[in-house]
Amino acid sequence: MQELIKKLNGGTAEDRLNALKELVEKQEEKPVRRENDANNHIHTIYSFSPYSPTKAAYMAYSAGLTSAGIMDHDSLSGVEEFKKACEILGLGSTCGVEVRVKFDRGFGKINHPDQENCIYMAAHGIPAQNVKAFNEYLDFYRQKRYERDAKMCELITGKFGKFGIELDFEKDVKPLSEARDGGSVTERHLLYALAVKLDKKFGRTESLIAFLENDLGLKVSEKIKGFLLDENNEHFLYDLLGVLKADTAFFYIDADEEMPLAEDFVRTAKSFGAIPAYAYLGDVGDSVTGDKKAQKFEDDFLPDLIREIKAIGIETVAYMPTRNTPAQLQRLAKLCEENGMFEISGEDVNSPRQKFACAALALPEYSHLIDATWALIGHEAISTKEGLDAGMFSEKTKSELPNIKDRVKKYSAIGRKTI
Repeated sequence: MQELIKKLNGGTAEDRLNALKELVEKQEEKPVRRENDANNHIHTIYSFSPYSPTKAAYMAYSAGLTSAGIMDHDSLSGVEEFKKACEILGLGSTCGVEVRVKFDRGFGKINHPDQENCIYMAAHGIPAQNVKAFNEYLDFYRQKRYERDAKMCELITGKFGKFGIELDFEKDVKPLSEARDGGSVTERHLLYALAVKLDKKFGRTESLIAFLENDLGLKVSEKIKGFLLDENNEHFLYDLLGVLKADTAFFYIDADEEMPLAEDFVRTAKSFGAIPAYAYLGDVGDSVTGDKKAQKFEDDFLPDLIREIKAIGIETVAYMPTRNTPAQLQRLAKLCEENGMFEISGEDVNSPRQKFACAALALPEYSHLIDATWALIGHEAISTKEGLDAGMFSEKTKSELPNIKDRVKKYSAIGRKTI
């Protein structure tokens, strides 16, 4: 069985799906189903992740989820494989894409830790007939991102060259990605490639720890030191990446051409039948997850921000219950209700130590997010079958069911019938 599980991450999409079919046929014990859980924000190798679309779907299934959603940066290239894998596993499924867009309204830093006057957002629930065309639209932005990636590699080399470490985009970084098949290359790819170089130079030694702390001035907790010195740690490169990403300022170049204007992206996403969503980050004080430094984001101007995103046609807000405080989420939920916004959740999964399950969704105050996930699935399914006018946010549907709660009820019922 372990050999089959290993095959879920290797070969071609066809190879992976065939291995999954064989695995499901041979697997006698099924996971305990977590009906009060969902995740529609799972990254795959088509952006940055240790999981192929097939393996990602299998991990969601193994965690007991009854539904799963793929969410890669700037790419929809993994969608077809992911949807097929979910079908094999009997999971409800939805697809989306995460992008950065220009949004200059005088707020400064909004929900992007490294850059002002732009936002992270997503397009959810893309009907199957429009995935290919939407992905072709995204290709221009992927290509522009590759150009910026190459320049950032030069800056990394500028800092690490004196230590005998150079980073070449074409040789060292691109091969770690799925760029050849329409995948994106993110800053995490650059840091992962750097981690590979450091592993070759130092190995899992005290010399590596000394280099990180003394030469780079990075903080390494005792827990992480244990991980980095463990010869059997299969997540070593991801753990090292986690240390390195504490300092990206020296190589980060502001994105420009690779980001469309927010209003243009919203218009395009809607033309493809997708649901544009703002991704709430929230100020970080005492990090709920324990891995983020204190930073200010959108909380000080959240009501104004909600008004501005509504003005350009964003009617959905996505958030992660485990990443914010109850007070932050209560305030956000109240603002969403006051503004008739659709609330959805998705726990960002892009590294092997992250869990696919989200225990917080079992709490009564977040139960509506389960229905919201099934509503996304329902929107996607019926828009695929009957056309975009049947979608959850079409003008026809909104005139028939103006209240968002009524639409969630209708479309979640449709979604649940897909499995």
